[in-house]
Amino acid sequence: MKELFPLKQVMGFVFSLVLTAVALLVHFMDMSFAIGLTVLLITAFMQAGLQLIVFMHAGETGDKKTIYTNVFYGLLIALMTIFGTLLILVWDM
Repeated sequence: MKELFPLKQVMGFVFSLVLTAVALLVHFMDMSFAIGLTVLLITAFMQAGLQLIVFMHAGETGDKKTIYTNVFYGLLIALMTIFGTLLILVWDM
């Protein structure tokens, strides 16, 4: 019966709730903008990684290297798009 219980998914869900509570505390506590933004960014990336690994089963296939390489390239393109847009539209360069 133990092998039928989805312990990994339940622990992932509990950790997601903890990360959400930490992000919610940023709203209710009197933090400076820089500290609050840092905490929110860290919890957001941890939450995204948790969702990818636990709930989308990225690490459970035999082709892990390809999946993580595609995720890396996707993040790289997203960051280049974001910073390129900021560079052109906001920072006037």
